[in-house]
Amino acid sequence: MLSAAPIAMAFPAALSSSRLPVILLALLALAVLVAVLAIASRRYWQSWRPALPETPRTESLRERDEHLKLALWASGEHFWDYDLVRRRMHHMRANEGAPHSAEITVLTGQGDVPTIHEQDMPLVMERLRGHLQGETPLFMSEHRMDLAGNGSWTWIRARGRVVERDSEGRPLRIAGTARDITASRNAEYEHRIASEVMRSMSEAVAVLDWDYNFIAVNQSFTRISGYADVEVIGQSVTLLDSSQHDEAFFEHMRADLHRDGRWSGEVWKVRKDGEEILCKIETNVVPDASGQRRLYVMVLNDITEQKRAEQELRYLANYDTLTSLPNRSLLSERLSRAIVRARRENGKVAVLFIDLDRFKDINDSLGHATGDRILRAAAARVQQTVGAQHTVARLSGDEFTVVLEDIGSLGDAENIAQRIIDAFMLPLSFGERLELSVSPSIGISLYPDHAQVPTDLLKHADTAMYQAKSAGRHTYQVYSESMDEKTRHRAILASALRRALERDELSLVFQPRLSLTQQRITGVEALLRWQSKDFGEVSPGQFIPLAEESGLILEIGAWALRQACMTLRQWHELGLPCLTVAVNVSALQLQRGDLADVVARVLEETGVPAHCLELELTESVIMANPEKNADTLRACRRLGVFLAIDDFGTGYSSLAYLKRLPLTTLKIDQEFVGDLTHDSDDEAITSTIINMGHSLSLNVIAEGVETAAQLQFLHDHGCDEIQGHWISHALPPEACLRFIREYGLKVAS
Repeated sequence: MLSAAPIAMAFPAALSSSRLPVILLALLALAVLVAVLAIASRRYWQSWRPALPETPRTESLRERDEHLKLALWASGEHFWDYDLVRRRMHHMRANEGAPHSAEITVLTGQGDVPTIHEQDMPLVMERLRGHLQGETPLFMSEHRMDLAGNGSWTWIRARGRVVERDSEGRPLRIAGTARDITASRNAEYEHRIASEVMRSMSEAVAVLDWDYNFIAVNQSFTRISGYADVEVIGQSVTLLDSSQHDEAFFEHMRADLHRDGRWSGEVWKVRKDGEEILCKIETNVVPDASGQRRLYVMVLNDITEQKRAEQELRYLANYDTLTSLPNRSLLSERLSRAIVRARRENGKVAVLFIDLDRFKDINDSLGHATGDRILRAAAARVQQTVGAQHTVARLSGDEFTVVLEDIGSLGDAENIAQRIIDAFMLPLSFGERLELSVSPSIGISLYPDHAQVPTDLLKHADTAMYQAKSAGRHTYQVYSESMDEKTRHRAILASALRRALERDELSLVFQPRLSLTQQRITGVEALLRWQSKDFGEVSPGQFIPLAEESGLILEIGAWALRQACMTLRQWHELGLPCLTVAVNVSALQLQRGDLADVVARVLEETGVPAHCLELELTESVIMANPEKNADTLRACRRLGVFLAIDDFGTGYSSLAYLKRLPLTTLKIDQEFVGDLTHDSDDEAITSTIINMGHSLSLNVIAEGVETAAQLQFLHDHGCDEIQGHWISHALPPEACLRFIREYGLKVAS
């Protein structure tokens, strides 16, 4: 390697302007010629002259040459000597490939200066010029040179000084040393990159010595641990250890590190402020510069918040946030595992599907916040009843599911279902000194008797629960295949109902209403009937819930209102102008918010006076959304129509709130009327309702009157009107008109 080259390239450019006088050049050439002749003469005489004994001076020179060779060989430095006048480079270096100092040879040469990298040339020229002009005692430079002449650049470090000047002080020669520093330069570059990477990393990085003491840390380490570098360097890594791990844990970790050269895992650490954080740690073994001892590079990442978020997501994915019970996803997983175990052990698994009766009425009347507290109390009641060994899950709303494992028979499942029903006999506490009675309806399915897979078990239990609802609520039903037939029939019926209006299958019948004070028929109630071409006569108890669920009740309700008003208009024209008609309104019609507009449009189309129309709404419908419904009812009342609350006493309404509604009529539910003269409680309730209605200036009507004794009781206690089979069944329009006329004639006679 010709390390002298870097300096020489600069020299011609630096001194190109120095021109010696022609005479001086001639003299210099003559001197060189004389010197060459002298050297040649000396070599000639030495070639034939006998060897003379070595003098002390020659021995000293030889030792000095040996020392020079040894120094060049041992240091790796290259010597260079540049003639500024002739622009020639003389260089010398020891043969670095010599295995022993005794075999060292010195390689010399001369020639032009190799090419200096164009990016480094300005700096080299600046430093050379400064030294030649006496501004610096030494010339020093680190730059790239193309030593091989093939475009491959080598970094060298060159040092030198002027060693000869002319009589006027101008430099003639400059000499010095050079070294190939490509490897060290690359190492330094890599070190700077590594330092910058370590500084900019978001993860904490710590370098430990062989005794696990801190040597260096980055800024992220300070951010995560709270310790500055000066506080931990020289300290043991145990400074961060948490008591959550025992000594055996750390011994095992270090044993794995020594065996495998790396270790990774999650470890609790303690920050400077005492807070414990969970860290993801990667530790690798790295030998030190000597290669004799191990260093450890430890990368820490604080994953405390990440783990907390993962746990929250896992909780949200598997548990109901309101009740803390397993949700549908976790229920399905646990039910699947239960079936696998039961299949392996030839056991049984029961699924109980629980629904709280009339919970929507409770939720709507008392508010969603209170409803949520009731749901939490109900969940705790179910879990407490069945025990922690069984899974209780909340599917949605007020629906709960219980998975019973290790049961011997269907009877065991029925016993637990009955225990749940009995447990709800006690009121639920949902606030400070607040209690409410709620009843459940339960459906039961059994593996392997009823189904083999979780989805079918849940579906069959759900089907059985609806049968329990149909059976009067507050009971349980066991799934049977016949229930599926009913479900399919229900679906087919719902489909047929969509075509009922188009096929003119719907009709109205009218039940007369008798005024006890006037002893005449004052009005009728319009009732909907469906005579299906496919299924025959379908009970209102079947198709009206279907219409409400599907939303068809909006269209059907508007049709019924129009038909009732058209019929009443005909009766008015036939000489019965004082008759009124009552039409039932569903919850969906009321919630839609445009009921007043629909009523106004129908009244205008049919020409019926507003005071001849009465809208009947059940107590639960009104209380579903009391504030919004009150506004809708006021809008209807402003039209002049009358408003009746039906089935009074069966819901959860507030009497104080009912007082603020624009009601005109109160109808006593037939549940209380049916046992009049036989049940003192029903008599007391009925008489109280009559008195309360009159105190609120409401017209009181009793439904379901079927006996003369019931009629007499109601008459004696001041009931205003009655309707029921004692007067007449619900009749088609023509028959009803005929009955009203005949009844009037009978009374007149």
